[in-house]
Amino acid sequence: MTSTTPRTTTGFIRTVVLITVVTAVGGFLFGFDNGSISGSVGFLETRFALSPAGVGWVTSSIIVGCIVGVIIAGRLSDAIGRKKVLVLTAVVFVLGALVEAIAPDETVLVVGRILVGIGIGVETTIAPLYIAEVAPARIRGRLVSFNQLFNTVGNLVVFSVAALIANLNSEQWNVDYGWRVIFATGLVPAIVFVLLLRFIPESPRWLMRQGLEDRARAVLERVNPSRQKAGEQLEEIRATLQGEGSSSELRELLRPSLRKALVVGFFVALFQQITGINAIFYYAPEIFKDAGLPATDALSSTVLIGIVLVAATLVSLVIIDRAGRRRLLVIGASAMTALQAGIGTVFLAPEPDGVLLLILILAYVAFFAVSFGTVAYVLIAEIFPTRVRGAAASVATFALWGGNFFVSQFFPILVDGVGSSWTFYLFAAICAVALIFVLWLVPETKGRSLEEIERDLHGAR
Repeated sequence: MTSTTPRTTTGFIRTVVLITVVTAVGGFLFGFDNGSISGSVGFLETRFALSPAGVGWVTSSIIVGCIVGVIIAGRLSDAIGRKKVLVLTAVVFVLGALVEAIAPDETVLVVGRILVGIGIGVETTIAPLYIAEVAPARIRGRLVSFNQLFNTVGNLVVFSVAALIANLNSEQWNVDYGWRVIFATGLVPAIVFVLLLRFIPESPRWLMRQGLEDRARAVLERVNPSRQKAGEQLEEIRATLQGEGSSSELRELLRPSLRKALVVGFFVALFQQITGINAIFYYAPEIFKDAGLPATDALSSTVLIGIVLVAATLVSLVIIDRAGRRRLLVIGASAMTALQAGIGTVFLAPEPDGVLLLILILAYVAFFAVSFGTVAYVLIAEIFPTRVRGAAASVATFALWGGNFFVSQFFPILVDGVGSSWTFYLFAAICAVALIFVLWLVPETKGRSLEEIERDLHGAR
């Protein structure tokens, strides 16, 4: 049955903007909570007398939660819907930030960070997937990237909050209370996220899989400029779903036709994390201190990283649907290889040049944000068939957070063992491997509907 509601361009734009803004709040929470440790870790190290391994565990414990969130996100969203899972995620964000802020000891702090991590793991899996399933094909990359843009805005805000707190208060006050204020600030966007989610629609592709065609059609008419286009998209989805068969998701994921998509999604996500970005996000103040900068200058430099991250992600958002996913990955991996090698070389000097180090790190962050920082989430949301999209996205995002855990846990230990220079040379080598992988296997998906990508990448069924 076709909806009789009048169709207007204004209504189409309003719905698309609403979806973008609401999911962007989730992205903001991801960035804020993930980056909150950067400005807190020095205070926490003193407050709880943490060893290098202890610093690594407090930092990386959030990733344990992320991995749990990733494991449950896909199957849960396939079972109860994308929107309901996002609502549960928002509630978990609120609880986690509260526990972090009131933590009396290291153990409770870790529990709070694991809770926040569960929220981040689910958000990074489901939000891009949800946007990809709702957004029109011609602007899908841009809308999925908007979630990542607000992730970077969250990073910038928390870096700025941490720097402001550090500069306004004494070292002892920051050790006792400053880190609590940083974590507590995350309650505000978490509560806003809970309130806004009631206004967004369910994914039309998920609705079609549940046999709710009228509701799916209504959503498609809200996010397309014409009923004709919405009807065409509905027919594409129906045709794809009719060819799915009744195999279990696990069996589907193991099919040879899905092998390439799984490999691409898994390794693009993994390379996003193990090429060094989170060593910079989580430990930037400590890196700059190692280069001889005072603590306040180190935190201020971290704010610059946040600014560059936002600006470069905005550039990616503007060009991704024109430049293409694959081209951005190739350019990014090439530049990141050279820049990580340059950072390693700076640390070879007896007295590292702090200004040069800052320039190289800012350039690295910019190329990362334009390429892997944005494109990985878009590709993961695009390359898997509807029938297994939730479960497959969980597999790929598991690789993302597994890589993040490895870097955040072992970076301080690695620096302590082999030094900063060889650590960044290792990141440069990984960037080079990422470049080879992209050239070899990653397909181009820009401007194509999810159904077209499925037919071309996985073959007709």
